Amino acid sequence: MDFVTNLAGYIIPFVVVLTIIVFVHELGHYWVARRCGVRVEVFSIGFGPELFGWYDKHNTRWKISAVPLGGYVKFFGDADAASTTDNAAVSTMSAEERSVSFHHKTLGQRSAIVAAGPIANFIFAILIYAALFSLVGQPFTPPVVGDVVPGSAAQNAGLRAGDRILTADGTEIQRFEELRAYVALRAETPIMLRVLRDGGEIGLTVVPLRVDVPDGSGGTQRVGQIGIRTSGVDFVRHDPGTAVIQAVRETWLVVANTFTYLGRIINGKESGDQLSGPLGIAKMSGDVAKSSWLGLVSLMATLSVAIGLINLFPVPMLDGGHLVFYAYEAVRGRPLGERAQEYSFRIGFALVMSLFLFATWNDLNRLPIFNFLTGLFS
Repeated sequence: MDFVTNLAGYIIPFVVVLTIIVFVHELGHYWVARRCGVRVEVFSIGFGPELFGWYDKHNTRWKISAVPLGGYVKFFGDADAASTTDNAAVSTMSAEERSVSFHHKTLGQRSAIVAAGPIANFIFAILIYAALFSLVGQPFTPPVVGDVVPGSAAQNAGLRAGDRILTADGTEIQRFEELRAYVALRAETPIMLRVLRDGGEIGLTVVPLRVDVPDGSGGTQRVGQIGIRTSGVDFVRHDPGTAVIQAVRETWLVVANTFTYLGRIINGKESGDQLSGPLGIAKMSGDVAKSSWLGLVSLMATLSVAIGLINLFPVPMLDGGHLVFYAYEAVRGRPLGERAQEYSFRIGFALVMSLFLFATWNDLNRLPIFNFLTGLFS
């Protein structure tokens, strides 16, 4: 019974968070499509067999499906959930049907509909962050060195207590939290710091050490650290205008840090074993939900940014892949050929599934029972 209860404690927060994020994403597609006069046939949360659903006054089927790992909006003229063209149906449409077909809309309208999903995720994250920063407060610890750990990278670089960090590699540092996130992604990589000391600015170079730290979920993660401490964490409540500005900045930092991490994987500076799949996100959601509902809301904002960003990657099947096809159409004056699109979608599906399996393997490797079982055969 305890096992079932603990399992539900992970699954329920994960499903709730993911369902809300997916709903927002698909609602972006739906809302812009309706504004452009496109008939929407299906709005699904999840994939696979339908659990329950209903029709609205526009004859759109709203449904909840069995596999809660995504969702889709199917437009009139689509062959499937990936919005590939149903060429047989499109070629025989009447003038009235073409007027509500997604594939007969202008290039600009189709691009707007496709881009609306990721944009909705970014807007949703900004609204969450702004609400938290206004009502609860934003972690806003001044980037001032409290203590320098003996033998640390900070000591080797010449940092002292009382130094205020102004920039890191030219990037403005407003909060200690930003510095920590910046350093964490740059283990063993020199960072140029501008420091305010005794009323004047000096430049220092620090090389973060790679260390294993608790991830809050019973495991560890490898990050960069320079070895400085502050007196504690301050929370600052902002007025609505400032909260929105800080929320946009926070959203951008999530995007920038994601690109930094992916770039380091490509350059061979990171192994990629920190990537998480559904199992890892479920565990993270459950752990955060047990400690604080505010933390779960903040995690929802971060995941919303991540899902919006991933969907903009230029991979066929994803929104970014469709936008690449539309860019080709804009340049060449005609759509990409049917066969080329078909092969592109197959390649895109293979890439997405490969990433899914790789991330899931990482999740399994973090489970103690999995490590125990694999150790028996190694």
